[in-house]
Amino acid sequence: MPKKLKTIKSFSKRFKITKSGKVKKIKQGQNHFNAKDSGKATRNKRQNLTLSNSDAKIIKSLIK
Repeated sequence: MPKKLKTIKSFSKRFKITKSGKVKKIKQGQNHFNAKDSGKATRNKRQNLTLSNSDAKIIKSLIK
């Protein structure tokens, strides 16, 4: 019988699973050097991304 996989902590910090089972990811490039971005780019960074079903399946197996 295979061992239980350990949770990969770097993935659990970057991705969140919603109550309905979707996987959400924060857009990249939000931490610093944001002053040079245009207003449109700054507003677009606020929106989180929902991963596709095939990618979500892989991420869920690594997080759980």
